[in-house]
Amino acid sequence: MSLFKKVACFTDIHFGLKSNSTTHLNDCEEFVDWYIAEAKKAGCETGIFLGDWSHNRNSLNLITLDSSIRCLEKLGAAFEQFFWFPGNHDLFYKDKRDIHSSAFGRHIPGVTVVENVTTIGDVTLVPWLVSDEWKEISKVKSRYMFGHFELPLFYMNAMVQMPNHGELQLEHFKHQEYVFSGHFHIRQNRGKIWYIGNAFPHDFGDAWDDKRGMMILEWGGEPQFIDWPNCPKFRTINLSDLIDKKDTIMKSKMYLRINLDIDISFEEANFIKETFSNDYDVREISLIQDKISLDTTVDDNPDTKFESVDQIVTKSLVAVESEQFDKKVLLDIYNNL
Repeated sequence: MSLFKKVACFTDIHFGLKSNSTTHLNDCEEFVDWYIAEAKKAGCETGIFLGDWSHNRNSLNLITLDSSIRCLEKLGAAFEQFFWFPGNHDLFYKDKRDIHSSAFGRHIPGVTVVENVTTIGDVTLVPWLVSDEWKEISKVKSRYMFGHFELPLFYMNAMVQMPNHGELQLEHFKHQEYVFSGHFHIRQNRGKIWYIGNAFPHDFGDAWDDKRGMMILEWGGEPQFIDWPNCPKFRTINLSDLIDKKDTIMKSKMYLRINLDIDISFEEANFIKETFSNDYDVREISLIQDKISLDTTVDDNPDTKFESVDQIVTKSLVAVESEQFDKKVLLDIYNNL
């Protein structure tokens, strides 16, 4: 028995991100509308959400809850069946799934909330694994597996790979034809295992990477990825480069960090910021004093690789080993600064 003929998937939308920002909530709802339209255009009768619906595991803001319910109702009405399962951000407890952010989804027509590892026909749906559940994955014999996994060697962001934590490994998925996962926001794969990428860019950890959106899979076919064209965009760029290419780089809904690598006055900098904001409907512009421009630095070793402050901080946070601090929470806090 096949669970679907054609399925549309998305993941990691994070309702409530950025301190329950209404801008982000509007983006979430616009994305859901776009996802439904694309799924219908492709003839998908089934939908699957692969985890991290909510961002804050400790509380739900009422405005966020209102938007969250409305979007789940849309999804339940749009498909013959829509499956939802929790990711790590959805869980109140780290080591069990008793309480999660969207338990109300059980009462929404058309939505099936999957709260335990569940195999239906030749498809297995896997919420965020707790305790020693990972040891059972290698025993699962299903053609397709959809989950919210934390696998080593995949990239957590543009520069940092997930270290080997000694638990779930790529080779444990020996019986599957394809494995699709949420959790890491970059779209990437190693053989048959795919992280499908988050719904849309959320912060400067996603800078210059707009390959986010949804995935469509026809039973027996190859996965097809569709990027959301109207997604928010994050860019970091030198002012000298931006001046030359502003008409091609500047887009609406953009968050921009401009490195002041040329000598301009405070008044000129503010004029540029105000003009770009008005002319291109940019959401946010930050002007950053040039640290040291690589273009003007003499380098005797052409193979030397330079790291940005963001890359250095991210690597340092990933290296944290402490029972008192959750490195993923620290990364979220830093990326939202």
